[in-house]
Amino acid sequence: MSLTTAPQSELWTYRKLNRTDMIPISVVMIVKNEESIIQRCLNAVQWAEEICVLDTGSSDRTPQICRELGAIVHFLPKWEGFGKARQQACTLATHDWILSLDADEVVSPGLAAQLKFMKKTGFEKVSYRVGVRSHYLGKAINYCGWQNETHIRLFNRQWAGYNDALVHESLVSSVPVKILPGLIEHYTYPSRKRHLEKMRFYGALGARKLYASGKRTSLAEAFFRAGFCFVKMYLLKLGFLDGKAGFDLCKTSSWGTWYKYYLLWKMRKS
Repeated sequence: MSLTTAPQSELWTYRKLNRTDMIPISVVMIVKNEESIIQRCLNAVQWAEEICVLDTGSSDRTPQICRELGAIVHFLPKWEGFGKARQQACTLATHDWILSLDADEVVSPGLAAQLKFMKKTGFEKVSYRVGVRSHYLGKAINYCGWQNETHIRLFNRQWAGYNDALVHESLVSSVPVKILPGLIEHYTYPSRKRHLEKMRFYGALGARKLYASGKRTSLAEAFFRAGFCFVKMYLLKLGFLDGKAGFDLCKTSSWGTWYKYYLLWKMRKS
């Protein structure tokens, strides 16, 4: 796979050369057209020895902003799914310890302090799961099934790596997993329109993944799954306690479920 690498800034090289007394961490991200939000994410990880960005086809100023904030930017010429892209980004990093982030995520001050402490004292032979607090339409979501969300985000690439899933990829660890104190603040969709756009994108990928695995469906099942999604999030997971934002989240998520299975049904008919 041919990849193009952007040069590092002199400032970032200076920072890397003066941190040899600590265990180095590479912050790794895959991005596309994130110019409106990427700066907030990158500003929160300026303490890291490296920020490695794999751009999957931006048409805006995302690569330029990343370079200005000290990141090393690589370009992926061919999209083959989230799993392969994330694994490729990890391979491109300089250091074995990886902190994996998305452009709409921000490392909290508490998590940053914990990571700086561990960089001095050392890491265990484990992969670290981190708590994620999600925000929707500008409001922190405390229910809807989004509460108590955790993901493996800090790991050594010698012991862990991403699978090849087209969408909803996961990280596979050959060592035990431990909870890491601190939070990642996840600023999801700033508008319902943006949420719908993402649901269309993920729905198409999800339908392709299900079809490839041999899954088939009916139009009735598409409506049933959408209804169950709403009931589960809004009632069983107490989404109504999140107010209007919770209702909008549950409604749009259920539409995304319907759309995925509707596309799968259309594939069966074609």
